[in-house]
Amino acid sequence: MFDVIVKNASLRFGDHLVFENLNLTMQGGKWTCLLGGSGVGKTSLLRLIAGLSGNDNSRADVSGEVICEDGFPVNHRIAWMSQEDLLLPWFTVLENITLGQRLRRTWGDRLKRRPLLSGETTDQAMSILEKVGLSDKADVLPQHLSGGQRQRAALARTLMENRPLVLMDEPFGALDAITRLNLQDLACELLANRTVLLITHDPLEALRLGHAVYHLRGHPARLTDAIVPSGTTPRSLDNHELMSLQGTLLDRLRHESFSEGDSV
Repeated sequence: MFDVIVKNASLRFGDHLVFENLNLTMQGGKWTCLLGGSGVGKTSLLRLIAGLSGNDNSRADVSGEVICEDGFPVNHRIAWMSQEDLLLPWFTVLENITLGQRLRRTWGDRLKRRPLLSGETTDQAMSILEKVGLSDKADVLPQHLSGGQRQRAALARTLMENRPLVLMDEPFGALDAITRLNLQDLACELLANRTVLLITHDPLEALRLGHAVYHLRGHPARLTDAIVPSGTTPRSLDNHELMSLQGTLLDRLRHESFSEGDSV
């Protein structure tokens, strides 16, 4: 486990300064949660950490660095989970969660529509599907899954990548309340001992899962001091401290006035 440090990060699109000299330390093996109004730059920060800013012809002006405390670069050590499950409709659940492994096969295998996987990889994938409760859906197409099952498959694909740093962009935001709670608990269990950065609009989600909860706000955006809830994660809903902190965060968020949509 290692800390991941964002140091003096700045991002500008033309005349729009998203954030400047932003610093953030994600503690190794723990969840860092990031709240903020729509359009403030949460996804932009996630993309900067992943090395995706400025690579999409968007005229982004990027500076700063992302450092791993163990001295190795962050490249190729990241798994990403977004709000959309991004499952390919023509692939089964098993084929979808092993997509990364198949894409990394030799060029000769890539010429095949469905490159064969090793028995070891298939066994690993089936083990992960069992953990997320989808072992009986391995040969099913995504169109036959519920919304919660699709996000379980997306979580399984994230686990298959087996990366130490996991970036999560509103992965449970489109789910109903009960399914969301169940997926939060499952992700917390299965991503234990990984360094996780979770973006969410939901203060309760951040407080249940986060070891440190930050609020990104302002123009240019800046991070508030971290809220560090007590107790082990995922925290119980009958935690009185949790409910009090949720009220504080909701009050902060409702007074923000950003444009609709995370456009930056």
